[in-house]
Amino acid sequence: MKKEISINADDGGSFSAYVAYPESDLPAGAVVVIQEIFGINAGMRTICDNLAVAGFIAIAPDLFWRQEPGIQLTDKSEAEWARAFELYQGFNVDLGIEDLKSTLAHIRKDENCTGKAGTMGYCLGGKLAFLMATRSDADCNVSYYGVGIQDMLEEAGSIKHQLLMHIAEKDKYVPIAAQQKILSALNKHKNVEIHVYPDVDHAFAREGGQHYDKEAARMANARTADFLAQHLAKRGRK
Repeated sequence: MKKEISINADDGGSFSAYVAYPESDLPAGAVVVIQEIFGINAGMRTICDNLAVAGFIAIAPDLFWRQEPGIQLTDKSEAEWARAFELYQGFNVDLGIEDLKSTLAHIRKDENCTGKAGTMGYCLGGKLAFLMATRSDADCNVSYYGVGIQDMLEEAGSIKHQLLMHIAEKDKYVPIAAQQKILSALNKHKNVEIHVYPDVDHAFAREGGQHYDKEAARMANARTADFLAQHLAKRGRK
């Protein structure tokens, strides 16, 4: 089952979210899928659908709703890239985290959820997944090529649950100096697992994207699947 729902924001108003459920074997653990700068587009919905096939409830909230609800861009035109960066620059990270916390709380109360829920984000969402590891009680978090994490490492001491990070070695938005800062701060953290993928660029796991790398994506997604299975395994409702 797939549907659009509405979630109340803590500071007033509401935002939409796309939800995909497994066809069987419910209740299940949930994954909050955190968008790139293109909104909840076909790519984000496909990620949710694939997670549902894998046995998880997947929910992707519209984090750009305060600027323009319902944004669905692609990476195929200069105009869409320009609009995506405009939205990114106007995005309030702290309010976005609050919306993600609201999403996390909402899906945990879903009758089809075991009560266990984690996050998984890409690009902008990769940074927000890191911040959900530091600022929320999500059961686990996955960050794909998060941008700007090197400037938020002072929060690393607050990571209580497991965080899996995928870093692209040739990431144009996360240069080597930034990667080294991240690795130096987090490599020995007991709750953090980091993998660096050689010779691939930002968004290497965006299927159909300019820098998609099939082998690196396969490896990262396999690690993510094992990670989610381990940390969102059924243990009954909380």
